[in-house]
Amino acid sequence: MVQKAKILLVDDRPENLLALEAILSALDQTLVRASSGEEALKALLTDDFAVILLDVQMPGMDGFETAAHIKRRERTRDIPIIFLTAINHGPHHTFRGYAAGAVDYISKPFDPWVLRAKVSVFVELYMKNCQLREQAALLRLQLEGGAGARPGAGQGKEAAGLLAELSARLAAVEEQAEALSKQLDDDAADASAVATAAHLERKLTGLRRALDALEPGTGSDAAQVQSKS
Repeated sequence: MVQKAKILLVDDRPENLLALEAILSALDQTLVRASSGEEALKALLTDDFAVILLDVQMPGMDGFETAAHIKRRERTRDIPIIFLTAINHGPHHTFRGYAAGAVDYISKPFDPWVLRAKVSVFVELYMKNCQLREQAALLRLQLEGGAGARPGAGQGKEAAGLLAELSARLAAVEEQAEALSKQLDDDAADASAVATAAHLERKLTGLRRALDALEPGTGSDAAQVQSKS
């Protein structure tokens, strides 16, 4: 069973953190607070997060600098970041957010339903990724375990069946991502559509490549490709 996803909330104002918790509590995931960029980076050293909601205007290390540190780390560079800002400085300020690695940039006050819907997309993708990776690891163990033994028809069918199930699960996620991309493309003025769709495409492409490498006849390439996804 996949555990609840963790969502990192970063804001120097306690009332803003409380408001975010109230909005996102309906997702029934684990919400982790950080009151500064430094505190957020410490949390990221030990825990895995599905998505980060990051305030831009913070004393000391602001949101842009915090995001830069997150993207430089191998462990955290692929975690989606949604910037939250109380001041809209225009397109140049927004572009700076995307340049820092954000997948979305939302100005306060924001629609709670829209924010919750955006976060839920990344939570769902994270959960699917965890399920696929766990099942891929199980399949790889089964294949490796059978390499030194005399393969039986039952074992081969079991491995093939699990591989087919993995492929079907991934296809379902790919279909959801495609539908999301089409929905985002309907709003051509929303720059976050491009960033969000690109992020989803990269993650799913890596998973599909890893799964294809597990097909019979790929040999040791499977583990190598899986480690890069």
